[in-house]
Amino acid sequence: MLERDYLRRSAAEFIGTFALIFVGGGSVAFARTLTDIALAHGLVIAVFVSALGFISGGHFNPAVTLGFLVTRRIAFPLALCYWLVQFGSAAVAALLLKWVLPDAIENQAHLGAPALGGGIHSGAAVVVEAVLTFFLVFVVFATAVDPRGTFKQIAGLAIGFTISLDILMGGVLTGAAMNPARAFGPQLLSNTWGHFWVWYIGPFAGAVIAASLYELLYLRPPRPVPVGPPETGVEEPRPGDAAVES
Repeated sequence: MLERDYLRRSAAEFIGTFALIFVGGGSVAFARTLTDIALAHGLVIAVFVSALGFISGGHFNPAVTLGFLVTRRIAFPLALCYWLVQFGSAAVAALLLKWVLPDAIENQAHLGAPALGGGIHSGAAVVVEAVLTFFLVFVVFATAVDPRGTFKQIAGLAIGFTISLDILMGGVLTGAAMNPARAFGPQLLSNTWGHFWVWYIGPFAGAVIAASLYELLYLRPPRPVPVGPPETGVEEPRPGDAAVES
């Protein structure tokens, strides 16, 4: 049963990641404006997180999976399966894009592989990717992980909107991949490796910081409230009962 559950979850991650790279890479090849690209990425994530999140959690991103791993919200063997599937799915999606796109468009867009914008150096690009990924993973934890999240049932919309707004800001700077798999598939099939580490170090760092911070601030059990005199606003009804705020 455990193997079957891993298979079901991994299949969901494969499909969602495939959709992201196929639609996202295709949007870079054909879109006329940055807004088109931002909407394409945001919509595909909103749809597939909503559709498959109840099966696998709807990560579709190795950086998100790392955030879950460092906060002990996913077992390492399952996280490893997710990473293999996410990177493998990205390569398959990019391969299909390479086959269907006209050569002229493929050569110009490099299958949607992210690239540095004019005037930005690799160090600044890492920071941009880290900050944008921080926003993304923080929203993932606030909506899809935290049981108190206002948008628990429609977390995919909030996550998709975050990706869109991130691309609107960082698309011209770094491509705003926020996702090592989103970078890996197009890079591999178009053989575009310039400053490749930017789209791995940045997203992984941003994800770890966001997940750890949200876990520390909002998801760890609160400490018991100390009992004191009445002016503190804390009452102890009877010995042995938990203190409550008045």
